[in-house]
Amino acid sequence: MKEKKWSYQPTKFMLPTSHYDKQKADMAVLFIEQLKHTKGKWAGKPFILLPWEEQIIRDLFGVVKEDGTRQFHEAYIECSKKSGKSELAAAVALLLLYLDNEPSAEIYGAAGDRNQASLVFDVALQFVENCPALMKRSKVSRASKQIYNKTNNGIYKVVSAEVGTKAGVNASGVIFDEVFNQPDERLYQILTRGSSDARSQGLIFSITTAGFDTNSFCYTVLHSKARKILDGQATNPSFYPVIYSLDDDDNWQKEENWYKANPSLGVTVPIERFREAYQIALENPAEENYFKVFRLNMWTNAEISWIPDNVFMKGNQPVDADSLRGRKCYAGLDLSSTTDITALVLLFPPENREDSYVILPYFWLPEDTIQTRFRHSGAPYPAWVTAGYLKSTSGNVIDYACIREEINRLGEIYHIQEIAADPWNATQLLTELDQDGFTVISVRQNYAMLSPPTKEFYKLLLEGRIRHGGNPVLRWMASNVVVETDTAGNIKPSKKRSKEKIDGIVAGIMALDRAVRNQGTPDSIYDERDLLLL
Repeated sequence: MKEKKWSYQPTKFMLPTSHYDKQKADMAVLFIEQLKHTKGKWAGKPFILLPWEEQIIRDLFGVVKEDGTRQFHEAYIECSKKSGKSELAAAVALLLLYLDNEPSAEIYGAAGDRNQASLVFDVALQFVENCPALMKRSKVSRASKQIYNKTNNGIYKVVSAEVGTKAGVNASGVIFDEVFNQPDERLYQILTRGSSDARSQGLIFSITTAGFDTNSFCYTVLHSKARKILDGQATNPSFYPVIYSLDDDDNWQKEENWYKANPSLGVTVPIERFREAYQIALENPAEENYFKVFRLNMWTNAEISWIPDNVFMKGNQPVDADSLRGRKCYAGLDLSSTTDITALVLLFPPENREDSYVILPYFWLPEDTIQTRFRHSGAPYPAWVTAGYLKSTSGNVIDYACIREEINRLGEIYHIQEIAADPWNATQLLTELDQDGFTVISVRQNYAMLSPPTKEFYKLLLEGRIRHGGNPVLRWMASNVVVETDTAGNIKPSKKRSKEKIDGIVAGIMALDRAVRNQGTPDSIYDERDLLLL
């Protein structure tokens, strides 16, 4: 609900020659507030705009030029995660489709990928389906992600990131979600530059959270442009900038500053959730980074190791391999390219609630590449080979036959229930292991498959419940891990962003996934409702 003391004042960026048309603004607000929320405790209730949301809507749809058309043709809205960005963007898309009276309106929903763009579209579709008046005027298609307005031949549809297919668009509106995820400016340029020249008041509505790359298109072009206009260093009468973030000299650890980054905090987002995330951030430098970026909307260029050494070494208790003979275990196999490290991790589930998981890691590397890798990375590959932590296979490419033989040998010692592996680059070996009698499970390296076990892996490390004996190769790999995060808060290890090899950790996460799915773990991340939705 809106605060009683709040009253609208037109934006300071309104030109002297423009004016505020209260009737148009009221119509836009009234239209949105007839829509009904679709999620959580708000589901079924009217979408009553919060003051910050109403400010944006009244500015965009009520500030008009002398000829009555909108002054602002491009809006950049930047605020933290879970502030209601998707709902606001969906409402703007429907305003452009139904309220503008634009003949043959074309509204495009875009993002870093089609799935992300579909998030806003799906909210808009539910808005329409829950409003009989709009449904009477509409034809919808979930499969093709399109909403068709029969009264003006208008259409709102999702477009994917393949740039070459977007030439020739005649957009009256573009909804660009999570621009920080755009790898470059190509899709944005095609959808925005010149595509709406034939429209009297086209609107480009970009909404995003901060990101990790200050060299990205979003930061260097859109964020910087908005920041300069807000700071009075530049002017652009058709560009509408909004950034909710901490100031440079604000202490990110002070709760009163959090409200600057999330204007919905305490209304749509309980402050308790922020406090919980803050406590986690204090325990892990990587989580601190995510808290700053996604909760406080602070841009950063730092990729911080996901597993601090003090956390990993909580599992430094000795491991007696002989005592594990005959016990059930789950294997994670991360196969390399032919010249790189291959990792196998055997993970033994606890036999009682007080026990820990136990890990036995195995690593292979082509013998002829060891000295080169030592000179390149400084990692002590030769010493690891001498100590038996790393096995070399003859030649300059990995010998998969040797690895197959070793897995079969281990299968005679330990009761390997399943072998989890990424099928990419591993088809032949996995087929051979299947023929050898092992149960082989393909684990795709996507958020849906890896996020729950990745979170569970860190949780168990933090509790000291993964015992690994301080294996130096695995310890080194743990120090290299950087995770990437999607806008829903899912995470997975990123080989691309990690500074060095992380194969053993990836193999351990895959093994844990199979163990938890088959054994069950009390109080695991798999029991959380939002992750079950995956």
